Amino acid sequence: MKQFKVGLIGAGGVTELHLGGYKDHQERVNIHAICDLNVEALNARADQYGIPNRFTNLTDFIENSGVDVAIVCTPTSIRKQVVFPLLDAGIPLFVEKPFSDTLQDAVEITEKAAQLGIPVSVNQNFRRHYPFEVVKQIVREQTIGKVTAINFNNQFFRQDTGWRLQCERHALSVMGIHWFDGFRQILGSEAVSVASLMTSSSAVQCAGETDATVQLQFENGTIVTYVQSFSSPVRRTDMIVIGETGTLLCNHTSVQLFRRGDEQPSQTWENRVSREVATFEGLNHLLVSIETGAEAPNSSRDNLKTVAILDAAYTSAKEQRIVKLNQGVLV
Repeated sequence: MKQFKVGLIGAGGVTELHLGGYKDHQERVNIHAICDLNVEALNARADQYGIPNRFTNLTDFIENSGVDVAIVCTPTSIRKQVVFPLLDAGIPLFVEKPFSDTLQDAVEITEKAAQLGIPVSVNQNFRRHYPFEVVKQIVREQTIGKVTAINFNNQFFRQDTGWRLQCERHALSVMGIHWFDGFRQILGSEAVSVASLMTSSSAVQCAGETDATVQLQFENGTIVTYVQSFSSPVRRTDMIVIGETGTLLCNHTSVQLFRRGDEQPSQTWENRVSREVATFEGLNHLLVSIETGAEAPNSSRDNLKTVAILDAAYTSAKEQRIVKLNQGVLV
């Protein structure tokens, strides 16, 4: 396989996820350069992973790094300012989630990339880290019949630091972007309506929401109820997928099948994919796309439909109404 010279834009905490995932795949990924305004953070990360080329200026990085691909790990508040010059330079991009703060920004980035013919993919690593791919296959095989409802609960206590504290969009932007994408993958269908309520707990220091409830309806008729909390000392992450002939109980590491009358699961599937492994797989989708010319499954164009759900949830909570979508476009 071809080895690609890869550069990182950003040296913050999330780069640990990327570098940890790539270190065992040097035949495919050569971390050639890194760029960050913070010299201390830049050198610490570069020293830790032996990255030879270091830049504190994006223009210098673009002109002198010689990379084949750039991985964008900057805050979403400056996403376009970073992404647009990279696209203008013809550099394919692997962008950390959330793709952007708003659907409008995501559309602008995707349209610019399409005009220039530059592939862009998004790190939706929970497609594999959480067993969405496993459930997708089970549903596709009609193991539980038609899916009528999904109930998803994700609650824990999370106190962020740094730039996230000032973001008007918080809990759903951090975690909901994973779950919305996962619902789309399982159902092979797109959302048509979104209703959301949000609140912010004084237990967590942040500008945005800490707790939210979202209800989604999909084109195929499935109803999804999703509850998110960053303010709960009780940790819980589970998904119940209800089909006409069976129900799946899911957590990060397993999927259990229950039939009517079962006291114990009749079948269990394991899921032991780390976020690091899933992140490498996501980057490799982009690399294969570069080699073949085929659109990657995690392309920015596909991710627009996930960002549209996120945008609709915030619009619904703000305007206190149900928001309609048509193929990922807000109506």
